[in-house]
Amino acid sequence: MSENVVSTPTRERCVTSYAARTQYKPGAVHPGHIKVKDAIDIHCHAHAGQQDALDLLKKASRAEMRGILFKSIIGEAGQAVRELQERLDDWAGREGVAPVTCFAGFVCGRQEEPVSARLAEQAVDAGVVALWLPVFNHANTMHTVGSRRNLIEHDMDARGWIGPMSWEQAMEHGHYNLDESGELKPEVRDIIRLCVERDVALFFGHPTHKEIFKIAEEADKAGLRRLVIDHPYSPFLDVSVEQMKELAPLGVLFNFTFDELSPLLGVDPQIMYNTIREVGVEHFTLSSDAGEPLFPDSVEAMRLIRGYMEAFGLTREELYTVCTRNPARVVGMDAA
Repeated sequence: MSENVVSTPTRERCVTSYAARTQYKPGAVHPGHIKVKDAIDIHCHAHAGQQDALDLLKKASRAEMRGILFKSIIGEAGQAVRELQERLDDWAGREGVAPVTCFAGFVCGRQEEPVSARLAEQAVDAGVVALWLPVFNHANTMHTVGSRRNLIEHDMDARGWIGPMSWEQAMEHGHYNLDESGELKPEVRDIIRLCVERDVALFFGHPTHKEIFKIAEEADKAGLRRLVIDHPYSPFLDVSVEQMKELAPLGVLFNFTFDELSPLLGVDPQIMYNTIREVGVEHFTLSSDAGEPLFPDSVEAMRLIRGYMEAFGLTREELYTVCTRNPARVVGMDAA
């Protein structure tokens, strides 16, 4: 893992942030105009213990957002999202507001499940529009931050957290996308082909740099152009500007998230903005990765990350690109 410096000491950060925050004058930011009009959040959580999905969708509709992609949700994703959309549409009709469109995602290798193209295809058949390769139980995550005890002990009743593991331990318990020869495993290749055949987006999950480039190269050869690397400045990914410039021509979008900006990770928004400016606005999206109780809800998280990038220098047209135009490509919506 590279030593990609994306945080800044508080005293130094204050120099740029104080100028940005005192000059940012967006007007009223509270409901009913919450500064996320037309935004599409492509990384949203609403599984057990997180934000309430229907309540969030009502708030997003009132804020005039256009779409939300649920990476996680209670129940089978495709069916759960269809039922949510029906309930939302009914509510919106009574309230006289335009309902936001919600989309379902599916994480390959969840809990004790294998990384399986068959399971991924079943999810797509059920209405999923985006697939994630392994995330919290990828070996890279376990090596970087550890894992829930129940996943390591194969006991769903086990409680607690096991801290960062050696790479050997992480490989014993976690997923990894490459085989012994360093090539993509057949199931991962099949998932890439499935995404091409069914016009589904593929998110990289939490892979190592070696895996990232192997996945991107295979996807490029297969003709897959709906590729997303989430929170590239999180410690799981730690993708450098130079690496982004290598990956961007292969059709990869880099999805900056509120999670990165939050106190829990502490990425400097000035560095995030500088990266977008250097690599190119056309290669980025902004999303929430919110849902946890320690974060704002996803609508507010979208307002915050959008506001930070506007305050540091993105124009209204550029914000439309990273908040609407590029995310629309991911979920298959029309956006001018």
